[in-house]
Amino acid sequence: MMHQQGSLMPSLLSGVFCQCRSGDTHPGVDPGGGHSEDPPSTSIADPPQPGGWDRPSETGQSTHQCDTCGGPEQEHRLKVLFQVLDVNRDGGICLNDLTIGLKKLGVHRTEHELRKIVKAGDKDLDGQLDFEEFVHYLRDHEKKLRLVFKSLDKKNDGRIDSQEIMQSLRDLGVNISEEQSEKILRSMDKNGTMTINWNEWRDYHLLHPADNIPEIILYWKHSTIFDVGESVLVPDEFTAEEKKTGMLWRHLVAGGGAGAVSRTCTAPLDRLKVLMQVHSSKSNSMRITGGFLQMIREGGVRSLWRGNGINVIKIAPESAIKFMAYEQIKRLMGSNNETLGIAERLVAGSLAGAFAQSSIYPMEVLKTRLALRKTGQYSGIVHCAKHIFQKEGATAFYKGYVPNMLGIIPYAGIDLAVYETLKNYWLQHYATDSADPGVFVLLACGTTSSTCGQLSSYPLALVRTRMQAQATQEGGPQMTMRTLFRHIIKTEGPFGLYRGLAPNFMKVIPSVSISYVVYEYLKVQLGVQSK
Repeated sequence: MMHQQGSLMPSLLSGVFCQCRSGDTHPGVDPGGGHSEDPPSTSIADPPQPGGWDRPSETGQSTHQCDTCGGPEQEHRLKVLFQVLDVNRDGGICLNDLTIGLKKLGVHRTEHELRKIVKAGDKDLDGQLDFEEFVHYLRDHEKKLRLVFKSLDKKNDGRIDSQEIMQSLRDLGVNISEEQSEKILRSMDKNGTMTINWNEWRDYHLLHPADNIPEIILYWKHSTIFDVGESVLVPDEFTAEEKKTGMLWRHLVAGGGAGAVSRTCTAPLDRLKVLMQVHSSKSNSMRITGGFLQMIREGGVRSLWRGNGINVIKIAPESAIKFMAYEQIKRLMGSNNETLGIAERLVAGSLAGAFAQSSIYPMEVLKTRLALRKTGQYSGIVHCAKHIFQKEGATAFYKGYVPNMLGIIPYAGIDLAVYETLKNYWLQHYATDSADPGVFVLLACGTTSSTCGQLSSYPLALVRTRMQAQATQEGGPQMTMRTLFRHIIKTEGPFGLYRGLAPNFMKVIPSVSISYVVYEYLKVQLGVQSK
């Protein structure tokens, strides 16, 4: 799974960087100045020893003499490592240099991983790392490694054991055996203690692109990336670093923009689904081709996008409200973990979804009415809202609210369960060197889980739509949810609860694909860094 490094690599990397303050000692640093073979785990917090590296100067002031992070010693280590990796001696480390240089050091990385290293550090986009870029990459990467090490060190004792690895993965919903955990541990454990200290963790990962636990969160975003026209998915988890740096809001903005483009591109199928849910029956069968022709004859090609405006507008408030509610509910649940378990995520996500849906539900009703309107019936969103309020009262904006709320649990629950199952299967069987599943695996998992979630809650979604549309059918009966269910079963059979399912499923794959492509593009434009 992972390869043991040669002895030269740790000796070059050991002490390249640290983030000490005067008066601190370091993991792997002997107070007398040298690097110990097996440092005590609490050395970061230990006070300076007499005669150690923090010695008073002739003026009586304490002078920082740390061999690990200061002065010419650090510069020398960096230059030596850079020279070893700069195989062709041209002042830059390219992909070929990195491949040959790391092999000399006994470090084995795949070509894909090496490309990621060069891409991450190459600021001037010339295809190689000069000395300044190399230093900047190592500094930035080590900061991330420190955060990961601390998050894995559950006991806060400066060491990671197999149980802590298992627990960290379990917190993210990934279950591995103790044997698998020990295999991961042995690949990094140089001194045979079956625990990993900071030096061993850093030396193994510093020239590895990103083989760490939080990357599972980064790589496996789901609800933020994929938009299938329904916003009841459990919110994604974000790392502490993403929250601290504000990157999560850029993720949400990118997700909102992707959703807007995706919904607009698939709006004709969405409108056809609504028409089939409301008007199709045994006596009035509506086919896909016939439905499109009917819409075009009645209102022209532009009529295919009726209701799309409000459907796009509601993305921003719903996403923001749901995410903020999710974070608050996590706090109320008393969770101090960065990430929740699957059951907790389902509860918190469903409650957040219910709160967000309650807040913007009138927009859902407006979307349905606008999608069903005839040419000239409403001049726009405001006119439609005024008409509903004057003719039917404020309660009309919450028609179908109950089946909509009831549909959140099966949709979100099955989507989350299927996605986590597929994710865990891939991580356990195919994730040999990285948590990155690649675009096709991610799209396949997202499409499959969303389809299963929609299928499970579709009857409730159909009843909701019919209740929202009731007032548009003049002289028609005003039915409750229970009455409407019975009426559909009695007159159309169980199949009647799945009217419009075909166009609904037809838009899943293009929706997921479009939203992913646009999301990745907007991430670049917004400066979102995932690694």
